[in-house]
Amino acid sequence: MSWHGETLVGFDLETTGTEPSEARIVTAALVEVRAGEVVGRREWLADPGVLIPAQASAIHGISTERAAAEGRPAREVVDELAALLAGYWLRGVPVVAYNAAFDLSLLAAELHRHGLPGMAERLGGAPIGPVVDPYTIDRAVDRYRRGKRNLEAVCAEYGVALDAAHQAAADALAAVLVARAIAGRHPAVAALTPVELHERQVRWYAEWAADFQRFLRRKGSPDAVIDPVWPLREPAPVAG
Repeated sequence: MSWHGETLVGFDLETTGTEPSEARIVTAALVEVRAGEVVGRREWLADPGVLIPAQASAIHGISTERAAAEGRPAREVVDELAALLAGYWLRGVPVVAYNAAFDLSLLAAELHRHGLPGMAERLGGAPIGPVVDPYTIDRAVDRYRRGKRNLEAVCAEYGVALDAAHQAAADALAAVLVARAIAGRHPAVAALTPVELHERQVRWYAEWAADFQRFLRRKGSPDAVIDPVWPLREPAPVAG
């Protein structure tokens, strides 16, 4: 059976901002899907310990006051979430994350911030993954399609219902369903093993980053740099 018919775990974060090295986790979800059916779900509300900007609250609906009153300490949430992700990977279960480089890099930054073991340490030095990123795969297999590539747009393209966008559990489930739909539409993607697909995405993302960097430089940003690393960028070491 192809990977998309086996167990997959959707992963999503809603955060205080859009810069993974600086933003904090507000909500998180892991949704386990087997043969297209949800068989498990974990959700977290964290107190990030900082103000949640109004523009972020407007997207995910969580205010600073609610997070402080109802959320668990961020350190506990980050540690628990990372432990569960590592457990899935150690069992060979693919983790599906839409724009994985954002969510996984942000999680890595949070682990570093709280002095917790990183993902590599939790995996005993084994490589991270397999990761399935529908954002990266869709750009590679349908690169000339016009229009937006955000989760809502790609859900519409593949006929996946997304009734509560920017709710972590809804987005995590939608990412899995989009991944399954992409595999259904593109047999060459379905035919890959999870490890092979992970390796392809490393290359596809790097190729996209190089192309986008060249585009930005042609358009008047000569110093533009697009990080080619996928799916996780480790936080920079603290000087001193």
